[in-house]
Amino acid sequence: MKVLLLKDVYKLGRAGDVKKVADGYGRNFLLPQGMAVLATEGAIRQAEKIKTAATKKRAALNQEMGAVAEVLKTLKVGFASKAGETGKLYGSITAQDVADAVKAKSGIEIKRQQIDMQPIRTLGERQVNIRLTMDLVPAITVITYREGEADPTYVAPAPAETPAEEQA
Repeated sequence: MKVLLLKDVYKLGRAGDVKKVADGYGRNFLLPQGMAVLATEGAIRQAEKIKTAATKKRAALNQEMGAVAEVLKTLKVGFASKAGETGKLYGSITAQDVADAVKAKSGIEIKRQQIDMQPIRTLGERQVNIRLTMDLVPAITVITYREGEADPTYVAPAPAETPAEEQA
């Protein structure tokens, strides 16, 4: 089945592209969600208009999300977990856990579907990509450590300094 994409679809293409997709994917997902239309001659003539509109919309969205991406690039989140002698966790850290930690630490709300990762099942540090838009994919640092150890992501607050005149 050939479809004309109306919106950017992750791992498929950008708005205005004509793509060949499986019949079930097109009929059951893309068409009902309003992400695509059947690639008829009339629709294909509209493709250039759709591409230019989508490019403008994408540029505005990237501009808006740029500040969020900068905050996320510097973010480190830590998870205390029970683990065996070999470093294998008794459980796992999921995308939802990472999304909750990001919201708690930075106040930025992201959906678990935006996080590209497999469940974490070992101790250590790794980079996890977050898809804000098709073009903006910042990576955050996720650190898993044993329960009872010091949190490696903890930053001690700076002591309050008092002016020299008040001390005298």
